[in-house]
Amino acid sequence: MSDLSTAPEITPGHNLLAGKIAVVTAAAGTGIGSATARRLLSEGADVVVSDWHERRLKETEEALKAEFPDRRVASVPCDVSSTEQVNALIVGAVAAFGRIDVMVNNAGLGGEVPVVDMTDEQWDKVIDITLNGTFRATRAALAYFREAGHGGVIVNNASVLGWRAQHGQAHYAAAKAGVMALTRCSAVEAAEFGVRINAVAPSIARHAFLDKVTSADLLDRLAAGEAFGRAAEPWEVAATIAMLASDYTTYLTGEVVSISSQRA
Repeated sequence: MSDLSTAPEITPGHNLLAGKIAVVTAAAGTGIGSATARRLLSEGADVVVSDWHERRLKETEEALKAEFPDRRVASVPCDVSSTEQVNALIVGAVAAFGRIDVMVNNAGLGGEVPVVDMTDEQWDKVIDITLNGTFRATRAALAYFREAGHGGVIVNNASVLGWRAQHGQAHYAAAKAGVMALTRCSAVEAAEFGVRINAVAPSIARHAFLDKVTSADLLDRLAAGEAFGRAAEPWEVAATIAMLASDYTTYLTGEVVSISSQRA
């Protein structure tokens, strides 16, 4: 019998995205973004990675090129709090590879502070990166898809905190609930452009950066509360993102897929 408390080996790619060009925001480092870039490459896509941290972005680009020598990888720095930089990301991606087929909006910012102690600045920063950044990138991608006329896919990274309550996470939860609503509403509008928009809502995906900024006790407690008794591996989230980006989900739009062993 399979032991669900132990993370499985990474599932190999099946060319689900052969011939596609994908853009992934917040793709540098060790988290879901870089895992998604790697997964899309393993599924046959060429990928433009983006992040605000230029050194880590360049390191990620070089690592992916070495790992996938038969695929094309490019990088475009972008801070999603800037409309100008988000628009430049779309322009840069098209300049690099000629078109875009998939946009993965992964950028987000968390933090842990109770509402009673939360400053306007803490609230505004999390909302601006996590929700407004997803809006800016969705708007820019839709403008491109509308003019290009070949359709496309947008996948947003939400969170189960858009549904669940967790101490100290009101700003992040509000932002992710907003991403869910943005996904649903923009999907209705995007249909006329031949574009599907869906979101994933991971519970907890554990990686080196998360361990660095969050207490191990809290992460252990959250992971233990999942039905499998463990956190997801970033690649497990990335695999679902790849599925949503692929032609296996051609009739799916405006949906939020919970990547969790429990939803509420």
